[in-house]
Amino acid sequence: MSASVPIAEVIRGGFVESRHEGAFAIIGPGGGMVRAGGDIERPIYPRSAIKAMQCLAVIESGAAERFGFNDAEIALACASHGGEPAHVETARAMLTKLSLEEDALECGAHWPSESTAARELAKRGAVPGPLHNNCSGKHAGMLAVALALGVSHRGYVDAAHPVQRRIAATLGALTGSDLARAPCGIDGCSVPTWALPLRDLARAFQRFASGEGLVPERAAAAERIIMAVRAHPFMVAGSKRFCTDLMRAVPRAFVKTGAEGVFCAAVPHAGLGLALKCRDGASRAAETAIAGLLAGLDVWTEDERLKLLGFTEVKIRNWRNRETGEIHTLV
Repeated sequence: MSASVPIAEVIRGGFVESRHEGAFAIIGPGGGMVRAGGDIERPIYPRSAIKAMQCLAVIESGAAERFGFNDAEIALACASHGGEPAHVETARAMLTKLSLEEDALECGAHWPSESTAARELAKRGAVPGPLHNNCSGKHAGMLAVALALGVSHRGYVDAAHPVQRRIAATLGALTGSDLARAPCGIDGCSVPTWALPLRDLARAFQRFASGEGLVPERAAAAERIIMAVRAHPFMVAGSKRFCTDLMRAVPRAFVKTGAEGVFCAAVPHAGLGLALKCRDGASRAAETAIAGLLAGLDVWTEDERLKLLGFTEVKIRNWRNRETGEIHTLV
């Protein structure tokens, strides 16, 4: 099998301007391979695509129940959000429930990625804080886990901290990978990130979505996370964002982006898990490709399939809003 296969291409003036390559895997019930392309054994950093699995610790530790996290807050703990007011206030509410201030977050600060929110912040003469970080919900969840475990929340981002050790054990169990032997880096928000094969990531999402091979408590925790995200897709990303828009259009799909062209997805009602990596790190290619893989599955109503197909071909427009081309899936 070749290292990469074409997954998306950009058309301008009827001419192929760019072609993106990558690899993908789809795992079905019982762990069987449904479809694959490219080198799915090559380790990749999943980055933010596995936030829902990191969130399992929030449920399983008892933190969500102890601190009264609602579904919107659970969804935000799985988010790469745009820093819009609803995101920031939800993250702030989580910290309030923990009796912690914003400086407890160890994710760092950056401007909201959503342009309106960034402009409004600048108009007020304000500067962004950790609550605006796209990972603030995930980090609020990790702080909750530390408190629920009865350990110091200081340094919760370090690989040796009990919170990260617990998350590593969960990821290892779901993927079937030995994380002690996996390459480990530092994510953009300072938590550890482990390089894992696409096959293992797809298997993990299959288990997460179906509950296969999971103890009842973990299966119930995964189901709660999926239902929270289904109820509050806006919290996972935000305005004009692929993850939010697709899950609003097709609520039975679960999708999550990661940096550098990674996308993972699950189809809970069919017990399917998907993982994809665009080798050049292009998010727009990964988005259209994951939509194409989902649309190609024979598990949807006709209405759902048509809605998914609407995400497989995206028009490109310039600053005058003139259509200049399109990007579409090749898988």
